[in-house]
Amino acid sequence: MRVIVDMMGGDKAPLEVLRGVVSAAGECGASFVLVGNREELLRIAKQYACDISGFEIVHTSSVITMEDDPIAVLRGKKDSSMITGLQMLADGKGDAFVSAGNTGALFTGASLLVKRLSGVGRAAIGTVLPGTAPFLLLDAGANITVSAEYLEQFAVMGSAYMKSMFSISAPAVGLLNNGTEEGKGTPLHVEANHRLRQCRSIRYVGNVEGSEAMFGACDVLVTDGFTGNVFLKALEGACKWMMKTLKKEYSKNAMTKLSALLFQGSLAEMKHSLDPSEYGGSPILGISKPVIKAHGSSDAKAFKNAILEAIRYAESGVSEEIAKAALDFGASQAEV
Repeated sequence: MRVIVDMMGGDKAPLEVLRGVVSAAGECGASFVLVGNREELLRIAKQYACDISGFEIVHTSSVITMEDDPIAVLRGKKDSSMITGLQMLADGKGDAFVSAGNTGALFTGASLLVKRLSGVGRAAIGTVLPGTAPFLLLDAGANITVSAEYLEQFAVMGSAYMKSMFSISAPAVGLLNNGTEEGKGTPLHVEANHRLRQCRSIRYVGNVEGSEAMFGACDVLVTDGFTGNVFLKALEGACKWMMKTLKKEYSKNAMTKLSALLFQGSLAEMKHSLDPSEYGGSPILGISKPVIKAHGSSDAKAFKNAILEAIRYAESGVSEEIAKAALDFGASQAEV
């Protein structure tokens, strides 16, 4: 297993990315290709005592910022760590690519350089979220506007992902909406709901309200990228607020601190389950090879888990399952 890593992408790059790679290397047998500014990587590795002597470094001179236009970077920053890494993946010089950089640039670069799987009209970012049981949110931020057909295809890809990665034989698929009734939502939601009910490739359970998503309403929650990203950020904020409030309440006096000690194990388990860094990165489903988007603010722990997710994704054969599901979906559409 050979993992290509964008060392310069993300708010805390390259230090936290470097620490994440070193940590991941200690837990798996994969080899790593570090793509970024060689001098800077060697300087930081020396300064913070990170042993990178066993890693291959591919030097690049430019960096894609979070403000860069996704299309413009493909033309103007071909020597960036992200574009170089994606091209290496496309050329077969690695088995997976991980980046915490500009989401739009990563999505566009993956679609145009690594290419979509045959039969996939639009790739999408899938993010696994905590709940009564983990569930997949799809799309989590790539496609701001979509069609009902794309939402149906997201459902098919998401279902294939949960089958392969979580061993769920028949994942329950829901459509994120503002109510569970059949006629709820915009005309797009009404059309998508109708299409999903007719789709033979999935087990569709209907419209799902945001308040029910974490309580086992479905295994795959389908939506457009704008709504999905707002839902994701709101959930992250709510979880952070809840943990902060609990810490504040349990620190008020000696009695509350004693109570915290009694519930220490349960509180630690709760914090672990709600910690976004534990869930690694988000795969871009529908791309021919594994491309994993780590959170832009990833620390070493989060990036390590994103790398381990990339390895698991590559080894699981989920890309082949999605490819088969996409072709079957395309064939069923041709029959209609």
